Amino acid sequence: MITLFTAATPNGHKASIMLEETGLPYTVRSLNLLKNEQKTDTFLAINPNGRIPAIIDHRHNDFAVFESGAILIYLAEQTGQLLPSSPQGRSLVLQWLMFQMGGLGPMQGQANVFFRYVPEKIPFAISRYQNETRRLYEVMDNRLRDHEFLAGDYSIADIACFPWVRLSDWAGVSLEGLPALQRWQDTLAARPAVQRGLAVPDRDDPATQRFRDYLQQFRHDADTKS
Repeated sequence: MITLFTAATPNGHKASIMLEETGLPYTVRSLNLLKNEQKTDTFLAINPNGRIPAIIDHRHNDFAVFESGAILIYLAEQTGQLLPSSPQGRSLVLQWLMFQMGGLGPMQGQANVFFRYVPEKIPFAISRYQNETRRLYEVMDNRLRDHEFLAGDYSIADIACFPWVRLSDWAGVSLEGLPALQRWQDTLAARPAVQRGLAVPDRDDPATQRFRDYLQQFRHDADTKS
């Protein structure tokens, strides 16, 4: 049994999609980010960085894993799924995983912050991070023109990138003119395990609903001002 500590964010959905894809049994602990439950002493003992997601693997002496990319690798290695065993195949998947961890996630995350959250709009910051996110989308689109998935077969690289790309509009970045990326996004969105993973935490969970309401209010305010 695995315990997943998560919230309804792109990084949280990476872990829940992976757990659904591998079929590992798990339970969910939803953290209320608005109440800083990820900063409590209890959770910091699991993840010293105070971020979701994190897991505890009760099958292996309650071993804790934090950082979404590390969780994907750990679960892939535990199950022998979604990460090739050959050195070259493994390296290719990890290259695209690091592309997301070091590029797509941080850049789109900053685009989200400056486009949606910061009260004082800073055009340079908004443009900088939106343009870089779009550039990274173009890199993916170029790759996907000749490949069904980012690293050969469907892998943890795709799982890592998908939850970010599906929220491109939240960062104010268009997918227009990127047909291969749109095709890839539609392919992943149609996977039953991906759909189940995106439903975690449960939509009826109070903390999750409050967080979604919070995001929806920001979307409404931004649209009203535009």
